[in-house]
Amino acid sequence: MKIEVWSDFVCPFCYIGKRRLEEALASFPHRENVKVVFRSFELDPHAKKETPFSIHEMIAQKYGISVEEAKRANADIGKQAEALGLTFRFETMKPTNTFDAHRLAQYAKEKGKLDEVVERLFYAYFTESKRISDRNVLLELAEAAGLDRKETEAVLDSERYAEHVRNEEAIAAQLGVRGVPFFVLNQKYAISGAQPVEVFRQALEKVWAEEQQSSSLQLLAEKGKTCTDENCAID
Repeated sequence: MKIEVWSDFVCPFCYIGKRRLEEALASFPHRENVKVVFRSFELDPHAKKETPFSIHEMIAQKYGISVEEAKRANADIGKQAEALGLTFRFETMKPTNTFDAHRLAQYAKEKGKLDEVVERLFYAYFTESKRISDRNVLLELAEAAGLDRKETEAVLDSERYAEHVRNEEAIAAQLGVRGVPFFVLNQKYAISGAQPVEVFRQALEKVWAEEQQSSSLQLLAEKGKTCTDENCAID
């Protein structure tokens, strides 16, 4: 079974959805036969690498709400993360552009280090409050994941893997993906949003039992929490 996951490293529900999928897989008896591949998706391709606004202020502006309301909404998201063993430090998060982070992930995929790099990118942004567009930060994360620092530096200094990122974003557009996380199982079934663990468990069982059935994409779950280029669900 192959699970493709479109996500962005600054999307809180993508990190939450990743953990919920992992929890479901942990109890799935055929886990060793499941391959999870993370795909590139930029919530805001035009985002700046640095901004003078906090994550609370950015959300307040986007939704037309007060900063205090944004803080309460983020606190709720933080509780969802905490229930999964994650720590979201909204007070010190550094909103940024994620294109180079996605290029790094594409390079890591080629080197067999995709899972390690994806997890480190999420953790760096949400827990360590690092600016994951910063070249030195990306080099540190790559090296910690077992990638060669000099080779990674050469990748980041070039335009390599940019086409890989754009191709995966184009595939997402063809599939009609408007928000992430978005999970595609065996290129037949889809789950939209950070669904509860039980939804992922049921999906795994269903897909395992029906792998040879319809080849058309069928939405198994929707209305989960997602982030789009317009907004990130906060209610």
